Amino acid sequence: MSKVLQQPIGQKRLTNVAVVRLKKHGIRFEIACYKNKVLSWRSGVEKDLDEVLQSHTVYSNVSKGILAKSKDLMLAFKTDDQTKICLEILEKGELQVAGKERESQLSSQFRDIATIVMQKTINAETQRPYTISMIERLMHEIHFAVDPHSSSKKQALEVIRELQKHFPIKRSPMRLRLIIAKPNLSTLLEKLNAWNATIVSKDESGSQLSVICELDPGFFRECDVMVRNLQGRLEILAMSVHFEGDTSVDDYDDHEDVPSSLPKESSDSVVQLGEKLQKQTVSTEKNTEGEAKQHKCNTCNAFVGDAKQYRDHFKSEWHKHNLKRKTKQLPPLTAEECLADVDLDDSKADLKEYSF
Repeated sequence: MSKVLQQPIGQKRLTNVAVVRLKKHGIRFEIACYKNKVLSWRSGVEKDLDEVLQSHTVYSNVSKGILAKSKDLMLAFKTDDQTKICLEILEKGELQVAGKERESQLSSQFRDIATIVMQKTINAETQRPYTISMIERLMHEIHFAVDPHSSSKKQALEVIRELQKHFPIKRSPMRLRLIIAKPNLSTLLEKLNAWNATIVSKDESGSQLSVICELDPGFFRECDVMVRNLQGRLEILAMSVHFEGDTSVDDYDDHEDVPSSLPKESSDSVVQLGEKLQKQTVSTEKNTEGEAKQHKCNTCNAFVGDAKQYRDHFKSEWHKHNLKRKTKQLPPLTAEECLADVDLDDSKADLKEYSF
């Protein structure tokens, strides 16, 4: 005799959906949406509601397929029109994200914040920018946690302020052109001096004077107001100015150890940390006769030429082979020794493949 299964009435199970949840009057309401459509709807990219909602139905629990009660809908929304309620939940509700998706989003936002910090800061001692990997490590050192409900730019500014308490890091200056009448020059120079601004150049043209300067971004608003009061004009030439040299951020890719704990907040510790961080960047040497700068790879313990050759070196089999040896705490090999070692490994692999 076959067994009859009792199916629950009015229950609809939905899988592989994006759930938007809204709690109102102490009651939880949920709607089932298509993945990757909720944000498109909220940003105005998607206009068709049917492309967003899997059904015009309000649930108390989407994963279990339990529908919301009509009396609860009337109490919370003053209507039983499911479409209108779905629209309100879609606009005001919180998008429920799976664990892996949330982790991916947080990781992506962490990288975005680190990129903004890198673009807006320089090393206070060398006037050069930090690499993205170094910024990420410093953010881990201060135990920074991403807030998914706050913008990346706002969090980046907070990170910069926190990093300045422990590391030799500062905001990179803005480059501005200030155009004012000549009689107001003394007032302008007095203010720029008070803000520790660097004057790059001055140019006189008729009755007006053009001053190009580099200014800390924190004084930008005050500078703008001052120039307006002087009946002048302000132009932004560069949002972030870094030290101009032969090497760039992309030139550094050699990963060394980072201090395992935060240093003490004192001038001596900041100097010591600055020296440690500088060891992460590739050392450059220039002899007294004015030869071109040579970049040293700490992994291979060798100088590998100019910036382009240095970047190409990290893609070479020599560097990759020494990286493997470094993980095994073995000393680095020269290029010739490395070639011989690789050939030996290939020979052993061939013998193993053809052995019976």
